[in-house]
Amino acid sequence: MATSVALTRLEEALAEIAGATVALERPSDSEHGDYATNVALRVAPTRGVTPRELAAEIAGTVVERGLAESAEAAGPGFVNLRVPDAWLVGALEEILRAGDSFGGGSAERRERVQVELVSANPTGPLTVAHARNGAYGDSVARLLGFAGHDVEREYYYNDAGTQMERFHASVEAVRRGEDPPEDGYRGAYVAELAALPGDPVPAMLERIEASLERFRVHVDTWERESDFGAEVDDALPLLDTFEEDGAIWARTTDYGDDKDRVLVRSNGEPTYFGKDAAYIRRKLGSGFDRLVYVLGADHHGYVARLQALAEMLGHPRESVEVLIYQLVHLVEGGAARKMSKRRGDVVFLDELLDAIGVDATRWYLVSRGHDQTIELDVDLARERTQKNPVYYVQYAHARIAGILRNVPSGGKAEPGPSGDVTPKGPLASEERELVKRLLEFPVVAAEAAERRAPHAIPTYAIRVADDFHRFYHEHRVLDSEQETFRLGLASATQTVIARCLDLIGVTAPDSM
Repeated sequence: MATSVALTRLEEALAEIAGATVALERPSDSEHGDYATNVALRVAPTRGVTPRELAAEIAGTVVERGLAESAEAAGPGFVNLRVPDAWLVGALEEILRAGDSFGGGSAERRERVQVELVSANPTGPLTVAHARNGAYGDSVARLLGFAGHDVEREYYYNDAGTQMERFHASVEAVRRGEDPPEDGYRGAYVAELAALPGDPVPAMLERIEASLERFRVHVDTWERESDFGAEVDDALPLLDTFEEDGAIWARTTDYGDDKDRVLVRSNGEPTYFGKDAAYIRRKLGSGFDRLVYVLGADHHGYVARLQALAEMLGHPRESVEVLIYQLVHLVEGGAARKMSKRRGDVVFLDELLDAIGVDATRWYLVSRGHDQTIELDVDLARERTQKNPVYYVQYAHARIAGILRNVPSGGKAEPGPSGDVTPKGPLASEERELVKRLLEFPVVAAEAAERRAPHAIPTYAIRVADDFHRFYHEHRVLDSEQETFRLGLASATQTVIARCLDLIGVTAPDSM
């Protein structure tokens, strides 16, 4: 797992003393020290001593070697450390030297990854539910790319089957001046499409793609279900199949699925699953090490069947990863809004973007874990006050940009990648806490990528903004004795906040 270079060196030195791996954590109360480890609790049973005794021994060695300003045994066997100001200054200089790359490159093995996201039927504009798919999937892709993987985003259009037939029937009915079929699609967009000549699908595709670009979800490749029917025959010989009642089945139960699946119906028509087989064959044959599917809560059953296909095709089950996200409920004026695409009272992505903007939409749709339902408060999300967390974090970035703009052109230089930020006096507690918070970023970003959990990023960004605002409230930056150090600290904070916002598709404004 990635950590800052300074922390890595300290952990490695402690590991040498303890004879076991060490992962440093920050105590909840800084009065207990800057960092703590439970290594004595883990190792003591193999040494024939109590954890408290071993913790005291480790603490003494740490101080003797000059690794910390002070160290002590605490509780049942923790080791608490306090690092000197010089250590924190050196760590800050490492952040400044790393620049935009700070916290990146955590992947132990670089993979070629495809993230399939949104993939909504082109039967209507993208909805708020699709927006969560896009925001979550794109943020996962950004995290994976920052970690060092080669990432491609793909959209798979389900442009065949019953839903498409109902969509065409709905548009045609409106063109004839009739109501759409009972099981068809309704709403103003159907009338808009009916007013255009020819097939309504191209116009719908164009609208979907424009919405995604507006939403800062850039798709690299577009595929259509209708293109894969012809490839099913090529995939069949590579699969474990059997025939029954004139149909061709995949023996997926031998590969972890709960039941076998039909690939080709008795009438010779491939099923949706049959096209999935052709689709996944093409993707894995394109050299991807990992296929990530982002699917809604009603797709839990897809996990085992897709992994079964990968295994049949000679690839590890783990090469297919399915991420399931939960629903989104909009709350406006204190009341929940009910949504149904077919009834025509759905809230479309573009409507939400018009109401609260791209930044707020992206932020709120990844601010909770993907396995949790989101209640998006539209009234709060549109507020431009510090009660709105995305505004609060962006304001910290803009405030720092304002400070750096006001650095005089002569005399005091803005810190650069190799600038010396040595302070002229002891660091204040707010300065120490902010440096330590910034040093957490590599672990936060690496874990968010590894766990496919972008919600950790806005949570961390709020804490960085909290620490920065607290520091700024207590200490003057420009025209202070500590100006050089504080400019360096502000610049590093700006870099980390900007990276956090970028990882979730939110802008980092220089003024607000």
